[in-house]
Amino acid sequence: MSGHILIVDDEMPIRRLLRVSTERSGYTTEEAATAAAALQALDRSKPRLVLLDLGLPDRDGLELIGPFRDKGVPIIVLTAREGSGEKVAALDLGADDYVTKPFDSEELLARIRSCLRRADRSAGVTRRVKVGPVEIDLDAHSVRKSGADARLTPKEFSLLAELASHPGKVLTHTHLLREVWGPAHTDNVEYLRVTVRSLRKKLEDDPSSPTLILNEPGVGYRFFEPTAPGSAERT
Repeated sequence: MSGHILIVDDEMPIRRLLRVSTERSGYTTEEAATAAAALQALDRSKPRLVLLDLGLPDRDGLELIGPFRDKGVPIIVLTAREGSGEKVAALDLGADDYVTKPFDSEELLARIRSCLRRADRSAGVTRRVKVGPVEIDLDAHSVRKSGADARLTPKEFSLLAELASHPGKVLTHTHLLREVWGPAHTDNVEYLRVTVRSLRKKLEDDPSSPTLILNEPGVGYRFFEPTAPGSAERT
């Protein structure tokens, strides 16, 4: 997998580390130390993906997520800020993923590959998903496990469908509550937790050790994304 990556960070050592690790993996890179330079590069080089630091000298990195999202460029946020608030804000604004500094280069490269795979699929909407024994038909509103119907409530199916439509992407609590329960319920995180627990009981082989709906502590949930050929089918 290759492509042109824009690295946006005001720290030269971090940019150098990112450049070396990504170019060794076959990507081409361009660097920007400020928000202004990043926006110029967006129009000039049309990057396939951006690695975006939030602590820029001229603008908050969060303000750049919208322009990049409007151009259809996937965004992985790099942040040294403590707590989950900035991560949640970045994801709700449209970032695809986040990595906390200091970071492991191999983990970052895996997240880049995952993000680009999702971008490659974005031209066509996933309507059927099969992960192991679980089959989800988004059009027919049906779910089967090991060939048998899984009887889900409307809210359970809506939540599962939202997650399965974005495999591998972290969806925040606020996003899921807004999409499934409506804007008036974005603070009712317990609704979400109860429904996730119920889904895991119905779909997971071992609900105490879930592999299908994964938790991102303090942020949200991520639907399983296969990395091995044949581990899942999508049409």
